[in-house]
Formats: sequence, structure tokens, C-alpha cells
Amino acid sequence: MTTDISKKSVELHIIHSFPATNLNRDDTGNPKDCVFGGAHRLRVSSQCFKRAIRHQPVFQATTEVENGERTKRLIETIAKGLQKSSKDEAKNKDLATKFVTAVYSKLDAKRPDLTAVLLYVSPTEINWAVDNLEKAKSDEDVAKCAAELTKIFAKRTTSAPDIALFGRMLAEHPDSNIDAACQLAHAISTHTVKTETDFYTAVDDLKPEDTAGADMIGTIAFGSACYYRYARLDWKKLVENLNGNIELAEKTVKAFLLASEAANPSGMGNSHDNNTRPQFLLAVVRDDSKGSPWSLVNAFEKPIFSRDGYVNTSIERLECYWQGMTEFYGSDSLKTIAVAAHPGVELGEAFTKAKVNSLNDWVNAIVQGLK
Repeated sequence: MTTDISKKSVELHIIHSFPATNLNRDDTGNPKDCVFGGAHRLRVSSQCFKRAIRHQPVFQATTEVENGERTKRLIETIAKGLQKSSKDEAKNKDLATKFVTAVYSKLDAKRPDLTAVLLYVSPTEINWAVDNLEKAKSDEDVAKCAAELTKIFAKRTTSAPDIALFGRMLAEHPDSNIDAACQLAHAISTHTVKTETDFYTAVDDLKPEDTAGADMIGTIAFGSACYYRYARLDWKKLVENLNGNIELAEKTVKAFLLASEAANPSGMGNSHDNNTRPQFLLAVVRDDSKGSPWSLVNAFEKPIFSRDGYVNTSIERLECYWQGMTEFYGSDSLKTIAVAAHPGVELGEAFTKAKVNSLNDWVNAIVQGLK
């Protein structure tokens, strides 16, 4: 079977319920929120879920390729690599600094050992820099190395699956930018949520027994919600970003699906332990030449109201909206539809027809749908 790299995309729709948590804080320490449909919702930013996805162990285990790294410490990293061939730390740092400022970014005004911005770099780039700077004898040699890597960057490809998915931007060197193959929406609650506050106390274990009272007090904001999550992955763009490596692109799709299912933002994890799994997963392979992508978020523009939990009601609302979309716009562009759901979840006829038996079956159905 040959792989078709025509314009296809994978659309991912997830219903994911969390108990009392603070998954993604704003600048005041409160859970991020928004108003949608005139109602207050809890929100988890797309950037938060992207980090949770790329740091899921299953992601790298599935791609079998090291992830990229976001860092301001690229100079230090390259300089350490150069120590294998030279113990002159000052020279190594000087070479690394000249190289990084030429290729990536100016330096932080207050911390000249750091770059001014976070860089998103692959292990291949770092190894290339070390291997070539080891041979540098002069500033001219460093400039030649920088020019050579800039030419490579101009191809706008990468060896790191996570960079290929989520892209990167170098404001000072726009020719090196990589457009993301994947777009993630902010996750929002399917219902109205009121943020709550936990008042906590702590006691000094070693204080005298006749001394009463707490030794520390404070508050933590939290909320519980059932979220709708949406993502879209451009198959052709992913293959292009990975320099035509179709095998790695297929592994990246599989890794993205598995990691998206397992992703749990780490915010306030020690005090809330929010390790839940999604109750419902809908994935679609679409022929983009025959139709535009569909986010189903407007299924929840009118917030859900329920006294019997939000999961089943949210799935029911989602299915009703899905059926309306397929009836109105048609289904010619839909090449594969796969549903994975927890055994306790209630599905209607449309989603039951597309239901598979396991998470692996769900992933394999989508990967095969791209072929």
C-alpha cells in the first residue's frame, strides 16, 4: 500500500472531564477562563496542552526520535559539547556565543550567557553545531558555519517530530521559521463553571504541644470541568516539515494521537493529582480538497446544564451537532471516522457505527486512513 501525501488532515475532538484542579493558571494564580456563549467557562490554553503532549513519554517512545528542546541556554549546551575536543572553556563559550548570535538570537541584556528569547532546537541542530565548530579556528570559520546552517534552515524542515508538528518562529531570522503542521484550540468547559477557593492550613510538627493554631495559611483557586478539546493536523505539511520522511510522519501522527489522549497538564499536580483520561475521542481523516475543517466547539455555544454529570450530556450534544454538520455540508470529504469511548459512555447511532474496540484500534484506523 502506498502512502498518499495529498491534502489530507486529521481532526481530533476530545471530551475530557477533570475533578477539582488548577490545570493552567493565569497571572493571578486563578485557573484560566473565558466567556463563550455569554457564559463563564474554564479554559486550558493551547500552549499548555502542546507542552503536555510533547512531554508525554509515549510521544518520544512512538516516534523513536528525540524531541526538540525549548531553551535560552543554547550557548551553554553547545559549549559543553565542544569540551569533548577542547578543554578551553573560554574559547568554547566564545565560539558558541558568536555562532548562536549569528544564527538564532541576540543575547539577554541582563544575562549575556542566555539568549534573549526561548529557542526551539532539535538535537540534530545541536550536534551539527558542535561537529562543525570543533573545526573552527577563527571568526571567519564561525561565520561560515553560521551561513551553512542558515542555508539548511532555509529549507524549513526539521528532524524533530514535535517541532514539525508545532512549528517554531525566530523573529530575528524569519527565513528559518517552520510553519506548524498542527493547530490546537484552547480547551474550554462545555458548561458554566464557577471558580472556587481552597483555604488551607499547615502545622509545625515540632512546635510545643501546648501551642495551638496553624503555622501557615493560604488559598488556592480551583475548578472542576468537562472540557471540549479540538486539534487539526495537516498531513501534507507534516511530511514537508519532516523533509519528506513519510515513515517518520506516520509515527508522528501515531505519537500525536496517543499523546493527545494521555496528555494531562501538570499545573498544581501535586496538590490535585489530575491524572484522568478522556472519556470520548473522535478522530476524522478529511480530504481537504473536498471540504474545510470543522471544529465542533459551537455545539457548546449554549452551555450544557445537567444534574447527572456533564460527560454523557456533552457527548450527546456533540453527536447531535456532528449529525447536523454532516447533513448540511455533506460527508464527501470525510475519508475515515473513528470513535473511541470509555465503556460507560453512552453513544448514539452515528458514533456507535464509528466506534472501535480499543485505543490502539482507534489510532491505527486514522493512520491507515492517511494511506
